Amino acid sequence: MNSGLYGACAGLMARMEALDTIAANVANSSTAGFRGEENTFGTVLAETGRHGRMSALNQVTNSFSQLAGSNTDETQGTITRTGNKLDLAIEGEGYFKIKTANGFAYTRNGHFQLDANGRLTTTTGDLVMGEGGGPIVPGPGSVSISSSGIVSSNGAISGKLAIVTFAPGTTPTYRGAADYVAPAGTERPASGASVQQGALEDSNVSPIEGVVKLVSAQRAAESMRHALTLIDGEMDKTAVQDLARNN
Repeated sequence: MNSGLYGACAGLMARMEALDTIAANVANSSTAGFRGEENTFGTVLAETGRHGRMSALNQVTNSFSQLAGSNTDETQGTITRTGNKLDLAIEGEGYFKIKTANGFAYTRNGHFQLDANGRLTTTTGDLVMGEGGGPIVPGPGSVSISSSGIVSSNGAISGKLAIVTFAPGTTPTYRGAADYVAPAGTERPASGASVQQGALEDSNVSPIEGVVKLVSAQRAAESMRHALTLIDGEMDKTAVQDLARNN
């Protein structure tokens, strides 16, 4: 395959995937506890096995960019006071542990509520877990939550929030909204976390910066698409001329 065509095609695919990531960041810039995803790029060297040791020029000519993956931006979002006693923000590392229909997940979106059974849940009905392994069920009366995550009502302790981090080298995988999942057995207690009651952590994505990145990525994708069209046209032209000469 023509190196220019291959390079433009690989570049376009990488930029299109990056566009999806940036668009998701912008869409969640107002979601409490959301942490943006950052793309990482790598290169692939074409036909190294076929040519053995390639010259420096050959390596440059046959090296194409590709999206290597994405990482979660762990920067702390701004904490905003809401006055709602069931709104919780984590200052420092860690995630609230929740139980969903598909198993355990983790979130920094502390916009919680009580369900019909008096259990602490997310707005989508997922149970907020305590350190003992069960849900948090505050008693009747005003709910108070300490900086260490101890939940009490009228002086009676109901439990302690499970706030976890993960084993070194483990990166939680974004699942949607502000929820993440991680391999079983990797969670660890988040010793450095501090809970603030009556507050929420804002998304750490700047909507203005996100739109700028989105426009830049769109222009890069359009440039790759234009290059692909030009190269494809030149190949068609060359093929037609060669056929005419040979006939």
